[in-house]
Amino acid sequence: MKKAFRTMLEECPVIAILRGITPPEVPGVCDALLKAGIRLLEVPLNTPDACTCIASAVAHCGGRQLVGAGTVLTRQEVREVKRAGGTFVISPNTNPEVIQETKAQGMLSIPGFFTASEGFAALKAGADYLKLFPAVLGPGYVKDLQAVIKAPILAVGGVKKENLSGFLAVCAGAGIGSAL
Repeated sequence: MKKAFRTMLEECPVIAILRGITPPEVPGVCDALLKAGIRLLEVPLNTPDACTCIASAVAHCGGRQLVGAGTVLTRQEVREVKRAGGTFVISPNTNPEVIQETKAQGMLSIPGFFTASEGFAALKAGADYLKLFPAVLGPGYVKDLQAVIKAPILAVGGVKKENLSGFLAVCAGAGIGSAL
């Protein structure tokens, strides 16, 4: 799964954040994103019926796309994502318990961080990737962090068409929601 995620991220370094998607919209949105080359889909858990949407996307995508959850804050939510068929967990924060539960469930862990200290704590807990959130300080901040943090970083929060190329020059990828 980690290899599939990395491959899909290398092919198209964008994770589509599907905040607010509804179950009936899932197949059409998945197809449109696949047609655009986007193969990584995140359904934030603060979306109504999020786990239903995840399960629907997993069933519809059939391995052509990977589906995970965002805004995952607790161990219980990690288990719910796993039951829905999600393959990765993205959080807005660095919570070692969520990271450890994600790894125990065999999923990819992508916790949020903002400082080097949080990044190191996430990696120590077992994170696979780091999500810089919010990415409001820009690509220069990522470059500074990479002087000490030797892990793939995804930029999320404030990424849009105008700054995407700058982030992709220094990041493994970016999560894009409303700007998508």
